[in-house]
Amino acid sequence: MKLVASVIAFALIAGPALAGPVTLRADIVDDDGRITLGELFEGAGSASGVVIGRRAGATAVLEAGQVQAAARQAGLEWSNPNGLRRIVVREGGSAPAADASARPVAATAGPGRTVEVLTYARSLAAGDVIQPADVVWSSVQSHMAAGGGPQDAEQVIGLSARRALRAGQPVSARDLASPQVIARNDMVQVSYEVGGVKLTVSGRASRNASVGEAVPIVNATSGRMIDAVATGPGRAVAGPAAQYARSAPQQFAAR
Repeated sequence: MKLVASVIAFALIAGPALAGPVTLRADIVDDDGRITLGELFEGAGSASGVVIGRRAGATAVLEAGQVQAAARQAGLEWSNPNGLRRIVVREGGSAPAADASARPVAATAGPGRTVEVLTYARSLAAGDVIQPADVVWSSVQSHMAAGGGPQDAEQVIGLSARRALRAGQPVSARDLASPQVIARNDMVQVSYEVGGVKLTVSGRASRNASVGEAVPIVNATSGRMIDAVATGPGRAVAGPAAQYARSAPQQFAAR
């Protein structure tokens, strides 16, 4: 009995390591709203039925890194050779979408014409940060489509809701803003760099701020006000770097 138990235990531990590599399907479709590893990968074998996501609309957008981790946990190895960031899963029978930034073709059918726009896959509360699974391409009556709406899912992923938003509502830039990273009275580290010399001081924020927004900081030592720009949670810059942080907030924050 001990030998049998040892063999079973070893199989459970070593099972994932014995799995071979899998290949991401070129055209990923789903028919029932439950996204499985078998629908994503060729050669998923016994892990084909493992559900790793949900599709609420015409398409669903998955983070490639999360898919890779879920596959590995199920005993599959996907190297992501093309360096994908997002993976689009479309409803079976709908028009293909190559990646998360691809916009489906609009349908044009007379007076009741419909168009494909980004919509919210679920209802969101004010302050919620938009995740890849929160937006889907859907067909709506043309009069419901907001003019100048986002043409790329990448434009809205990572932004936060300014107010409560309902599922199925077309995405509008007016509804979204950069997430707040500094709150009023937060202690903030302010960096000042010039001529290769970098100084850092601590201070208290006098207002809320998102990445790239100006935020006056009260120096904790001198009590003087520092004109700074928020770059991340509890972080800001002053001096020459502040102008760059304001004009290219996401690039600066990613450094």
